Amino acid sequence: MVWRMSEPDSVSSPADTAAHPGEIGAEVIARHLPTLPLGPGVYRMIDARGEVLYVGKARSLRKRVSSYAKTSGLSIRIQRMVRQVASVEVTTTHTEAEALLLEANLIKRLQPPFNVLLKDDKSFPYILIARDHPFPSITKHRGARDVPGEYFGPFASTGAVHITLNALSRAFPLRSCTDSEFASRSRPCLQYQIKRCTAPCVGRISEAEYARLVNEARDFLSGRNRHVLDDWRRRMEAASEALDFETAAELRDRIRALAHITQKQDVNLADIDDADVIAIHAEGGLVCIQIFFFRAGQNFGNRAYFPAHARDVELDEVLDAFIGQFYAQREPPRLILISHPAGNAELIEEALTKHARRKVELHCPQRGLKRDLVEHAVNNARDALRRRLAETSTQQQLLKGVAELFGLEAPPQRIEVYDNSHIMGRHAVGAMIVAGPEGLRKNAYRKFNIRGEDIAPGDDYAMMKQVLTRRFQRLLKEDAEGSEADWPDLLLIDGGKGQLSATLQVMQELGITDVPVVGIAKGPDRNAGREQFFLPGREPFMLEPRHPVLFFLQRLRDEAHRFAIGTHRAKRSKDQIRSPLDEIPGIGAARKKALLLHFGSAKAVARAGLADLEAVDGVSKAMAKRIYDHFNGS
Repeated sequence: MVWRMSEPDSVSSPADTAAHPGEIGAEVIARHLPTLPLGPGVYRMIDARGEVLYVGKARSLRKRVSSYAKTSGLSIRIQRMVRQVASVEVTTTHTEAEALLLEANLIKRLQPPFNVLLKDDKSFPYILIARDHPFPSITKHRGARDVPGEYFGPFASTGAVHITLNALSRAFPLRSCTDSEFASRSRPCLQYQIKRCTAPCVGRISEAEYARLVNEARDFLSGRNRHVLDDWRRRMEAASEALDFETAAELRDRIRALAHITQKQDVNLADIDDADVIAIHAEGGLVCIQIFFFRAGQNFGNRAYFPAHARDVELDEVLDAFIGQFYAQREPPRLILISHPAGNAELIEEALTKHARRKVELHCPQRGLKRDLVEHAVNNARDALRRRLAETSTQQQLLKGVAELFGLEAPPQRIEVYDNSHIMGRHAVGAMIVAGPEGLRKNAYRKFNIRGEDIAPGDDYAMMKQVLTRRFQRLLKEDAEGSEADWPDLLLIDGGKGQLSATLQVMQELGITDVPVVGIAKGPDRNAGREQFFLPGREPFMLEPRHPVLFFLQRLRDEAHRFAIGTHRAKRSKDQIRSPLDEIPGIGAARKKALLLHFGSAKAVARAGLADLEAVDGVSKAMAKRIYDHFNGS
């Protein structure tokens, strides 16, 4: 979803508020205060490199930005930010609610370091009943809603969707196959044999009967399960009285399956239809926000978030920022229950109502069943945060052990692990994973397609050299441009003496002398627990098989291997489905489809004559000549 708002009235360019030579910080802000508008809008504090430091919204831009000109009353965090300001950009809006929506969008997109940031922001899965087929499928869907149909959710995780779909298939035996699988079937599949599908692909059910099943599934997912159960019971009794015991038994089994689904809901409220429950808990300098999803009166699961923030930020500010960013690209439900009062509750309600184009209520219950539900979410937030704190403490101990083992000056805050993957030199890729005090940093993972024909097939040393050269040349370039490059405190290379030598050669050629490098090689017979470690200037050594640091390093090595293998397989699969037609300039998806439909295969296209190619819909004479010349070497 995108925010639906009026166009901004005006935008000031960076040049309008640029600093004079030698001027920075509060001086920049103070000099340009008279030119700032008095109305609502969003401001962006920008440093000398053009990076956005902070995004904020205001009812009056001039009054709000003026508060930064006198640093004495600001928090330490904001004073630090003001000292770096070289320019200010503002965007005016019609209302403060529009400013709140725009602020949330910009924070999500720009990730300014001085804002509260929602880091883990993956999309949620839904259940989709498609509407683009006479026999609609019921499947999991994630991402843009570009498939015609009805979407039910969100669910907290893919696992929750799979459990629900598995249970639904017992009560509503709808197909879950793709349209191409449906079209190619000549006999029922296993799902039909185990009574999880009615085999519409081979005519085992009429279109009208199948539509009835679809409507029943839709009613259940929309919260009308009592209506569905009552209808089934009436039909079961009628079938029994008519001595149609097979139909009666089928309906009985479906009633039991549906009852099983409804009984599995461990947290429910009778008077809640659609609602999100958001609870926040702070401890040990960290914050956890737990969100539960209720749709159609059913619990669709929960998810924990750990937003990045400074230690001096108040809970209501964290909660406000989370709600704004969380719903920036999601449609909010009609009711949002929160554990603590929001700092700008009325403004958030107005903004979310504008975003959803219907009334959205933000409510902090103080008693009753709704308060019990919020307390349940708070307990989950507390437990999740304590688990995170325990994991962080353990991780810090492991990093300290790594520093002692490899003679580092301090526990590494960023470990980069590298591995290659290929089959006889084909589809070669390099992979980098990153770990630190917070665990694996999957958003920092990188993959490298091995380039160049000068690398001999299977030359692991040359592949590693190329990957590391590209990686560290990029870091050197970022440093030269004044950016804050993410330099590693430790390099782990999957391999022994040869890989270590190749890595050290790259470091020497690039003039990098302060990055420690360690090679980790599998033991004899590739046994886990007998790994050898290679460091410059030291003899290879092993750790005790049960050493905790060994387990930690094994996990990092295995994660790099998993990521490299997955990247290699994805590249190999992509190459396997490539068509010779993809190599012809001007052949897009539509022309490729038309050619394959007309001739049946790419081989047949290659053998076709010029007149045959011209007969294909959408292929001009010039394009037909280009295709013909490509395959016939003209």
